[in-house]
Amino acid sequence: MRPTPKGGAGSSGAASSDGKPVSIGTVLTLLREEFPEVTISKIRFLEAEGLVEPERTPSGYRKFTPADVERLAGVLRMQRDHYLPLKVIREHLDALERGEQVQLPAQATASRDLVPGMREAGEGHAQAARIGREELLAAAEADEAALADWEAYGLVAPDADGSYGSEAVTVAKLVAELGRFGLEPRHLRAVKAAAEREAGLVEQVVAPLRRHRNPQTRAHAEATARELATLSVRLHAAWVQTALKVRLP
Repeated sequence: MRPTPKGGAGSSGAASSDGKPVSIGTVLTLLREEFPEVTISKIRFLEAEGLVEPERTPSGYRKFTPADVERLAGVLRMQRDHYLPLKVIREHLDALERGEQVQLPAQATASRDLVPGMREAGEGHAQAARIGREELLAAAEADEAALADWEAYGLVAPDADGSYGSEAVTVAKLVAELGRFGLEPRHLRAVKAAAEREAGLVEQVVAPLRRHRNPQTRAHAEATARELATLSVRLHAAWVQTALKVRLP
């Protein structure tokens, strides 16, 4: 059993108050006070990645000590606040346990708040943030087989260097969530095709502006594209709400 690093990213009020080992369901309740989106599958994934090593009862049930809960909270906090890959988080915690003084990167900016491990590509100019395959799997709480399936159906695609942009991360997380309700990648191809048709309509409007020589006109094209995309998403949501006769949050 690994000890909990004292202070820093590992400290939290998430552990049980009586110091007794608790079940994974109790761990979920404790962690959700600070991390409302955490799931049992996420906790199991972090265990499989070696970030926490709970005890096992003779019947095979996991039992998490307060140190385990604190460690999980530290991992989730480093993902949320610093967007570190799991490998880096593991190395950081191991260094703390050896008594080494280590510094975490500064907290990420709001432009990179989609997923742990997100980083800016390139230097000296703004580009889309990129992550690797491991970080994408962690963000979507998925395995290699699921990601391969998504890629086979064209729902998610890496760039030439094998990295993924923020849009791919968002898609992967949503596809994973829909999959938990039984919607398979083959079902979602039609949704993607409809989105691409909507994008085509927006492109028809802004394409002449993007080809203009005036930089201000080209900048206006990008602002127009963003506004049209927002309106298109709102219209799509309204139509889904009307068809299902439900009120969306």
